[in-house]
Amino acid sequence: MRVLLVEDDEQIASGVQSALKRKAYQVDWVSDGKQALNAALDNHFDLIVLDLGLPGMDGIEVLSQLRRKHNQTPVIIVSARDSTQNRIEGLNCGADDYLVKPFDLDELFARIYAIERRVGGSASNMLVLGDLSLDLSGQLAYFKGQELQLQRREFSLLKKLVENPRQVFSREQLEESLYGWTSDVGSNTIDVYVHSIRKKTYPEVIKTIRGVGYRIDPAFVLPS
Repeated sequence: MRVLLVEDDEQIASGVQSALKRKAYQVDWVSDGKQALNAALDNHFDLIVLDLGLPGMDGIEVLSQLRRKHNQTPVIIVSARDSTQNRIEGLNCGADDYLVKPFDLDELFARIYAIERRVGGSASNMLVLGDLSLDLSGQLAYFKGQELQLQRREFSLLKKLVENPRQVFSREQLEESLYGWTSDVGSNTIDVYVHSIRKKTYPEVIKTIRGVGYRIDPAFVLPS
């Protein structure tokens, strides 16, 4: 999952960013409202964690403009504005959740998992597709009941494919999801991860669509 973190307090941003990365999320951080709006419109993110009191443009205006432009990326507002009216305004503007500062990181993750479950149509933190099972909270993957020893980004790649079982992803899309803006990615990095996952499961668990990219084995996907 690629997360856009919008927070002007560097200490808070650093702590949240580090915690998200430990849970295998790719995080891109901006500290200005206008930068946040442009980033969200110009890039694909799976989640936005949005402060409200931002320089350049208030977070409520950022959210309002995103929704007016039909950007449906899930948004969790994280703000020191703690009145009932503030929470109502944020949710009515299109936020999916509202968390008041100071907050516990475990609570933030619980709310992120709830959004992932809702997006994935699941009632639990387990993402299951055929013989594959992914424990979102524990960052563990299983194949036919046996735990897989996956690197952090291997887990993220597999999770991206399992969450979107009918979609073919190009290498560029997968690189963006796993690395974001800041990393220098080798030309064959995604191929190496795919090869490793195949070795730990079975050769065709991830299908290569020649000239396009990768998708999860369609045998795992139920008919429409």
